[in-house]
Amino acid sequence: MEVTYSASKNAENIRKHGISLARAKDFDMGPSANIYYDDSQDYGELRYHAVGWLDAKMYSFIFTFTDGVYRAISLRDASPQERKSYAEEN
Repeated sequence: MEVTYSASKNAENIRKHGISLARAKDFDMGPSANIYYDDSQDYGELRYHAVGWLDAKMYSFIFTFTDGVYRAISLRDASPQERKSYAEEN
């Protein structure tokens, strides 16, 4: 999967969450991922929120998707609530 991201967002993500946005290319976007529209705010663009697997660990991945390319915005460990919702839906 092709993933782009801004260098400043990547540095912030590493600082805040301990993982590079470059790892988003390995996020499992298959049928096991729960993917939602992120309409929690008006971002001025359509954002998605996926909860799924990366290296046998559950992560939360925020991104946009245009012309077959994912633009990573955030990648972090899934929260307890996200884990619970994932378990209820799968």
